[in-house]
Amino acid sequence: MSEQSSTEDRRSAAPEPTSARRGGRPRSDRAHRAILDATREMLVEDGFAALRLERVAARAGVAKTTIYRRWRTKEALALELLMELAGPHIAIADSGDTREDLLAAVTNAMRALTETEFGPVIRALLSQIARNRSLGDPFRASVVQGRRDEITKVIERGIARGDLRPDADAEIATELLVGPVYFRLMFGGKLDSDFAERIADSVFRAFATRGLPVSAAP
Repeated sequence: MSEQSSTEDRRSAAPEPTSARRGGRPRSDRAHRAILDATREMLVEDGFAALRLERVAARAGVAKTTIYRRWRTKEALALELLMELAGPHIAIADSGDTREDLLAAVTNAMRALTETEFGPVIRALLSQIARNRSLGDPFRASVVQGRRDEITKVIERGIARGDLRPDADAEIATELLVGPVYFRLMFGGKLDSDFAERIADSVFRAFATRGLPVSAAP
């Protein structure tokens, strides 16, 4: 047997790399997920002040260098987690009904706070978002601006339908729709469907074309 054929035989008999043999996420994706999950758990348990990238690495079961290659600061890590958790609750589908779209703006924010992992995380980070520009500025530029953009579309659709006055202020509408939800989050009060309906009706009433029925709710 020639040296070339022997080498080829050894290659064909060698086991395939693990990543080729096994399905599932690549190792780097699993590490990324583990880091974000560990960050969420630690924020909820101990708050932002106690968060350390080295401790996140230990809980996630990854090397410290794995963390530092992706995020230079704990603010950057917390921001990515916030953006991931908030993302699914920002878009507002066009229902064809302006009042229903206004209600969706309220309920999207409310459900994110009360029914998903976003709620405990934003509670842990609210004070930091207010005073820590490294976290607050990019959060406002991404998540908050994304919500403003969606509600602006709702207002523009309502104006185009003739449901809302042409001078309806989308920026103020955003704060009137979402602000009460966060006020109750911070200072107490029920976040329920009745509250959401009252907010939506109040904003619709404030901006509605004169003579339009205020609420389609029973």
